[in-house]
Amino acid sequence: MNTQSIQSLQIGMHWFPERAGGLDRMYYSLVGALPGAGVEVRGVVAGSPQVAQDSGGAIRGFGAASRPLPLRLMDARRALRREIREQRPDVISSHFALYTFPGLDVTRGIPQVSHFQGPWADESFVEGAASLSQRIKHHLEQSVYERSSRLIVLSKAFGEILTRRYGIAPDRVRVVPGCVDTAQFDPPCSPAEARMKLQLPQDRPIILAVRRLVRRMGLEDLIDAVKRLKPRHPDVLLLIAGKGRLEAELQQRIDDAGLADNVKLLGFVPDAHLPSLYRAANLSVVPTVALEGFGLITVESLSAGTPVLVTPVGGLPEAVAGLSKDLVLASTGADAIADGIGAALTGRMKLPDADACRDYARRHFDNAVVAKRVAGVYAEAIAA
Repeated sequence: MNTQSIQSLQIGMHWFPERAGGLDRMYYSLVGALPGAGVEVRGVVAGSPQVAQDSGGAIRGFGAASRPLPLRLMDARRALRREIREQRPDVISSHFALYTFPGLDVTRGIPQVSHFQGPWADESFVEGAASLSQRIKHHLEQSVYERSSRLIVLSKAFGEILTRRYGIAPDRVRVVPGCVDTAQFDPPCSPAEARMKLQLPQDRPIILAVRRLVRRMGLEDLIDAVKRLKPRHPDVLLLIAGKGRLEAELQQRIDDAGLADNVKLLGFVPDAHLPSLYRAANLSVVPTVALEGFGLITVESLSAGTPVLVTPVGGLPEAVAGLSKDLVLASTGADAIADGIGAALTGRMKLPDADACRDYARRHFDNAVVAKRVAGVYAEAIAA
């Protein structure tokens, strides 16, 4: 089938302007870019009536994300039934198994593609969910993935998880990286101007981490790395942007280490300010310790012309190694992170310059580039 004729129904989690998260940002970026690749988009997410207004009616919120789970699942099922009754799509595109599962009987007979952005059950377990909850989530995911004739993963590392943990045949899996609007993260200002705008010091090396404040993100290691760096780089400044349940614990760690002047928790940073924040930094760091499929923040940072160091976890090396293998740290942990940042600050490690970072991001991860690859997978699923 010609990709120009593809009608898709996109099942998401939340609408990004209402709830900020990596999966939600990816969904938001992709549904905005797919029409340019010949894929017409309709979709449903947990969200308010404002979703339909924001999207020109293409995406509809089926109810608030704060509603009790059983009610949300019934809402999702009703929404899927309504969408299919109004216009039967050529392909179902599932970005979140929880809201796809209650409509599996409704969508039967329609080709389905699952966007696997991480093992939801395993991530929940790492972040403290009970083992029973993990087993239920895993069963739910398994049911959705088994229905899909094609599955899109963000990296080879996550493709291996999909085949190993869920028993999905490798010939059904396609690797397509995450995408961002690279132009959005390339603000028309110099690093010095970005610092002035954000009231950041001009004369200190700034390290940036944009992360949810949860356990698997490795932020404890990053703070400990700054403690190791401080004797040699007393003016180093680490900025951590994001919110999460570890905020109080991380602040206590900062205070106990005597790093109040060297590490700042910024809390939630609005999307409008993120590009300038990336531009203001000398370097970004992604210190993840587990289950990172891609790391969208790597591409956001590179789009702003700021190099990014990553731990060798999941799909992170795949995201940056094509630009420079030196951007992949030797291991997880505070020592490796401190060594990498120290080498970057002293010039012992030659980092890609701003133009190289931006060019790499545009060529490989821009919304339009990735949308064309996704459209190809949809066409493949329809023809299967």
